[in-house]
Amino acid sequence: MLKEVNPAIAATPRIVGRYGSDLDAPLHGMQGLTALTDALAAVGVAAESLFAGTGIAPASLADHDARISHRQKIALFANVQRLTPEPAIGLLAGQRQRISDFGVFGYAVVTSATFGEAIGFGIKHVRLAGPVLEKSFRVEGDLAIFEGHGFDELGALLPLATEFWFSSIQALISRTLERPFEARRLRLPYAAPPHAPRYEEVLRCPVEFDAPVMEWEFDAALLPLPLPNANPVMAGVCASFCGRMLETIGGEPALVKTIKEACLNSVGGLPRAEQMAERLHLSPRTLHRRLVEAGTSYQDIIDGIRKRLSIEFLERTELSVDEIAERSGYSDVSSFRKAFKKWTGQSPNHYRERRI
Repeated sequence: MLKEVNPAIAATPRIVGRYGSDLDAPLHGMQGLTALTDALAAVGVAAESLFAGTGIAPASLADHDARISHRQKIALFANVQRLTPEPAIGLLAGQRQRISDFGVFGYAVVTSATFGEAIGFGIKHVRLAGPVLEKSFRVEGDLAIFEGHGFDELGALLPLATEFWFSSIQALISRTLERPFEARRLRLPYAAPPHAPRYEEVLRCPVEFDAPVMEWEFDAALLPLPLPNANPVMAGVCASFCGRMLETIGGEPALVKTIKEACLNSVGGLPRAEQMAERLHLSPRTLHRRLVEAGTSYQDIIDGIRKRLSIEFLERTELSVDEIAERSGYSDVSSFRKAFKKWTGQSPNHYRERRI
């Protein structure tokens, strides 16, 4: 029997986060990988060696808009396992994670009103965080449970990928709550590795190996807990924006879908067409040609994102027009006003006044 603990969770008793089936589609962000490369550097493994043979440029670590494929991420984990002299590198790397490493996704999580709402958003939009395992979440009685799926495909990489993911989430939850996060139990579907005692030291809970499932259990009473950095209005804007954009992605051409997901996860502003082409390993000419074949253009995609984002801000926040222009990617407010009037036939101020 499912326990209704929090409205964000109760509406969907089992929340499932999935990634695409195309292993070569560049859908994963670089979020979290800086923590991994920093941990490897600390034990003497250079980034050039770590990324060798993956098709990932080390310089892309500093680019929050860069995208890599699922296959590339698996190749990276294979290099980690082959090169590291530290058996617990996944656990150690995960503890380095910061909220700011996760872009729009991280911002929405940390500004959620409650812990339960943060989890609800996080699982539903988990593909923005680029996991190599599929995730789901459910509540049973007084237990809240994260589940991992699709782990059979990882083979010998399963322990490393699991250690990095759960250590990362443990660190992010602790930073979101601004206090140590202690789960009740972690159940893992593989034999205890030689460094098994370090699991409990880092993850702060009992760990059961050789389990038939992958589950992380914690006290469901934490779900209604208010978050210290809650900003429900801004969290709602971010969640609504991500949700509306992702709704349109499903039936679109793969290239358009990839570009929109990259923009959703953008931290330093929406990328220019030339930057996007480079991140997708295409020439600008090829990118534009393929978008024409898909019935759109790069500018149309960017304008659509900016329009949706500015409308969300106008309808749901008290931000000034100048602030909205900046957050929508415009360097000056006059350009934003012209663009908004072209989209809607109204000025931003008039649009907001009519909605009141």
